[in-house]
Amino acid sequence: MRKTGWCVSLLLMMFVTLRAVSAADHYVGHWALTLPDGRAGWLGVSEKEGELMASLLWGGGSVTPVASVQVRDTQLVLTRVQKQRKGPSRGQKITETITATRQGDSLQLVTEKVRSNGKRFGRAEFTGKRTPPLPPRPDLAQLKYGDPVVLFNGKDLAGWESLQPQAAMGWHVKDEILMNRTHHEDGKRVPHANIRTVESFEDFRLTMDVRTLANSNSGVYLRGIYEIQIFESYGKPLDSHHMGALYSRITPAVSVEKPIGQWQTLDITLVDRHVTVILNGTRVIDNQPVLGCTGGALWSDPLRPGPIYLQGNHSDVDFRNLILRPVID
Repeated sequence: MRKTGWCVSLLLMMFVTLRAVSAADHYVGHWALTLPDGRAGWLGVSEKEGELMASLLWGGGSVTPVASVQVRDTQLVLTRVQKQRKGPSRGQKITETITATRQGDSLQLVTEKVRSNGKRFGRAEFTGKRTPPLPPRPDLAQLKYGDPVVLFNGKDLAGWESLQPQAAMGWHVKDEILMNRTHHEDGKRVPHANIRTVESFEDFRLTMDVRTLANSNSGVYLRGIYEIQIFESYGKPLDSHHMGALYSRITPAVSVEKPIGQWQTLDITLVDRHVTVILNGTRVIDNQPVLGCTGGALWSDPLRPGPIYLQGNHSDVDFRNLILRPVID
């Protein structure tokens, strides 16, 4: 009887373990999220030596690892620990639990937060969709391009529109240069508009000149969802948030920024969800896969064509000679 009972217990434990492993396998991969407030997000789940790991992008900012990830029954449970940023509870620890349930290639997710005093708040539901597998690394030497599209005519903002019509418009044209100038009121930075092309694109090569000014922090978004960072980082160590990086995802291989106030060249190719960045004549990102959107993306769907958009809500920056060459079959 004892031997029989031990065997039954062992078989039950094996069944529970296999079930958990099987459920975990269902969540491994990349997921495009639509957050409760409508912003774009991303979830990446991986497994190494039987241990689950996950990273999350929540609207803006960077892709960051979660504090914990596990499978309970058939649900994926993620935990993030943050601090209250504003209000009388500023600095108080907040624990957020995100529970995901898979339905085919879709996720149904629920988020809920708990303060250090045990009070629950912020419950909301949102959705995710599995990202299709990445295509093979493209052969850039075999690409063919269509007629060049001049994105900036050197005269005005024809072909561009504001992404935040209610925000201050810092973008204007002077001496054939597309300039963004921000200002402060009462010591506080005024929200300024990002701008996007009216036209949308799929795969392409994009070239431009850019000039960083004091504390420049801007970016050029490919398809409206992948930010190549524009940043005054001359003389600073390599970082995924510095000039030429795919923001928070891919760090440039070398630092080749020019000093502040000098014109710099960017040559960016996006094809088959792989990106190449040539900064000032040096290849700093070499045909690397793009796993998902970056902070500030207009949406999370990696297959949807989108605009070129320029970030203007942070600081001053100058652009000229923006030319796009679409990839053709």
